[in-house]
Order: sequence, then structure tokens, then C-alpha cells
Amino acid sequence: MTRTRTPVVAGWFTEATEAGAQEFRLLGTRCTACASVFFPREDSFCRNPACAGRELTEVPLSRRGRVWSYTDGRYRPPAPYVSDPEAVWQPYTLVAVELEAERMVVLGQAAPGVTTADLAVGMEVEVVPGVLNEDAGTVWTTWHWRPVRTGA
Repeated sequence: MTRTRTPVVAGWFTEATEAGAQEFRLLGTRCTACASVFFPREDSFCRNPACAGRELTEVPLSRRGRVWSYTDGRYRPPAPYVSDPEAVWQPYTLVAVELEAERMVVLGQAAPGVTTADLAVGMEVEVVPGVLNEDAGTVWTTWHWRPVRTGA
């Protein structure tokens, strides 16, 4: 049986492909009046208090950024995150990343296997596809941050 890949939050990221290569990107919106960029996306009005703009266009955000801050979560997260109450709890790593072009900070979970010991403030990271949860019919997708491999 094939499971459906479903974003945890529709419209926040895409898994579009170009020329056979996967191009995973976070999606934001840009105000056409003042060029302010927003994530999470804004579809109703410009959140810039100095702008009365109401026309926003979807834009892909930078794939890379630099670690602004990070921490480990040593508690079972609340919904919509799913954790098996019977399983041994494993801490997870949260990363705040300043996006390369937009200069805004976006929070997300680190890729599986990435711990706080693997991170440093200022380190370059990239956004990659992630899985939040799976059940019999659905793979719930999200994004993760992963250190950029140097020398590759």
C-alpha cells in the first residue's frame, strides 16, 4: 500500500522537483508594496506596521542559513507532535536559523541524528525534508535543519 505524503501545515513548504532533482524549500510571502518577507506565510495583509499593503505573493525562502541559537528538548512535545508514551524518550534538537537572504530567524527541529554537540552558533545549515509522523495511510512531512557538509 502506498502512503500519502501530507504536509503537517499546508503551504509552509514544498517538495517540488525541477529536472528530476528534489528542490525542498520553505515558502513565505512577500508584500508587493514594501518587499517585507514573512514566515510563517501571511496571506491577508502586510505585517509590517509601517505598511498598509494587502497584496502578498508566495516566495521560496533561502535553503541555507546560519545557526542563531539551538537547544535540546528534554520533554515530550505537545500536539501536533506525536510520541509513543510507551517508548523510551529521546531528546530532540531545536535550531533557530537566520536565513541567508531574508535575514529572518526560522525555528525548526534538527535532522535525525543531529544533537546539540553537532551545532555551533554561526554554523551553516540547510533546510531538508523531514517526517513528523507516519501511520498506515499517511506520512506527515515537515522540515528539518542539517549542518552543511564542508568539502563536498
